[in-house]
Amino acid sequence: MKKVIYQVIYHILKPLVAILHRKAVSFDEFSQIAKKLFVEVAEKHLREAGERPTNSRISVSTGLTRREVAQLRQTSSESLLASTRINRGLRVINGWMTDAEFIARDGLPASLPVQGDKGSFEALVSRYSGDIPYRAMLKELSLAGVVVLDDAGDRVGLLDNAYVPHQSDEERLVLMGQDVSLLLQTIAYNHQHERGETYYQRKVSYDNLPLEAVLVFRQMAREESHALLLKFNQWLARHDRDSNPDAKGQGCYRAGVGIYYFEEPLPAQNQAEGPEEKG
Repeated sequence: MKKVIYQVIYHILKPLVAILHRKAVSFDEFSQIAKKLFVEVAEKHLREAGERPTNSRISVSTGLTRREVAQLRQTSSESLLASTRINRGLRVINGWMTDAEFIARDGLPASLPVQGDKGSFEALVSRYSGDIPYRAMLKELSLAGVVVLDDAGDRVGLLDNAYVPHQSDEERLVLMGQDVSLLLQTIAYNHQHERGETYYQRKVSYDNLPLEAVLVFRQMAREESHALLLKFNQWLARHDRDSNPDAKGQGCYRAGVGIYYFEEPLPAQNQAEGPEEKG
């Protein structure tokens, strides 16, 4: 079993280590983060089991010394998942899609005047984005390619309701942390639960495709995945209390679906040989 676990760790860490290497993150820096996580997880599991999470107990379960455990427990964990700006952009788009004040007669998001107290982009941002200036949000959504201004610059229309922010390198790393974490949480949940209680987790792939087919499939996957995400987004927006204050129900949950595409070149020996000629 340990051998399988080591192989899993190797494959999970390989792309992560490549990123850390490009970003000049040393092994010592990485190891300190890993140690902190081992301590946090061990402490959480002990509490859930009704046991007292002493430094000694955590030391035994993690292999760290009691001194290391004590130091790490006193070190605060700074959250790197700073997604406020991303979430505000999503709230603006969802409000545009679901709030009657910003919807046209055909039920689609209306073309809005940029300024105004009601039914405008300024009013939309004020309602769904808090204290961010509407011009800053307009610039952000324009850079992301989801809105367009008319020639006069007086009205703005929604082009695409699947919002992906215009990202700096730091923001791309933050999104990577969020997405990889959620995928691993799903995998861990499915590993711990019976088949009937698992979350949906599937993939499809083939390993002897010509480049021409890959290029076509890459575009097909992008278009059809995008359409599916738009469908999910519209449904979730109708049931989310931030987007729809009239949504009813108990509790407070986060739920969603992530889709990813992958491809890689394989060694030449994987290519199928052509048919033999007969004399």
